[in-house]
Amino acid sequence: MAPGKVWFIGAGPGDPELITVKGQRLIAQADCIVYAGSLVPRALFEGVSGTVIDSAPLSLPETHALLRDCARSGGLAARVHTGESALFGAVREQAALLDADGIDWDVVPCVSSAFAAAAAAKVSLTVPGGTQTLIVTRLSGRTPVPDSEALPKLAAHGAALAVLLSASEPERLQAELLEGGYAPETLVVMGHKVGWPGGETVRTRLADLAETARASGFTRQTVFLVLPGQEPDRPVPRSRLYDPAFSHGWREGQDPGEKGA
Repeated sequence: MAPGKVWFIGAGPGDPELITVKGQRLIAQADCIVYAGSLVPRALFEGVSGTVIDSAPLSLPETHALLRDCARSGGLAARVHTGESALFGAVREQAALLDADGIDWDVVPCVSSAFAAAAAAKVSLTVPGGTQTLIVTRLSGRTPVPDSEALPKLAAHGAALAVLLSASEPERLQAELLEGGYAPETLVVMGHKVGWPGGETVRTRLADLAETARASGFTRQTVFLVLPGQEPDRPVPRSRLYDPAFSHGWREGQDPGEKGA
């Protein structure tokens, strides 16, 4: 292996404070920082001593050459991506080139825009007594989606969905979710540029998804959270974990009839 190392670092959804402590430390230590300038905030690199390079106009061979040369000289290179590197990212193809050159690399995870949107909207992705599954997906487009993962087929599970990279076609998104069996009244949270200045979340019904997205101008950089069982008129179910009558490894449940005894 070459003496240096490359770290792939997820920068999160846009808020510079939503990067991990480890990711921030490695960026501060890096000799060379290559970042996706169209989506990663430059504020992440204020005060760093390493060379900072925007990869937006660069090709894969060009970005690889920067990382390779830094590592071969014994340096630490930070490749900073938007969002969570494991979701719809390009780490695999970059890592393959590093492997071919015998260069050590590793990955630092981060906060996904799906989780940032849920936090900003103050919603849960799972429901006690309801859906316990979250599916993260996208519409097919220039990047194809396998037929077995077409949105109507995933929607048929009735689970919560986080749909990324699909804001340019809200009408198709709405139609495919309805085709899959979600009720028109299903709650949809739209998180637009969450973590960035001016970012916001909007709640709507699935039946109004496309109209609301168009009216709000949410046709890019938007994550859609489809949350069955969380319609506004439904009572909020409670977790059993904190129910006084529920026993677990750290607490003996109290019989409801003994409360106040």
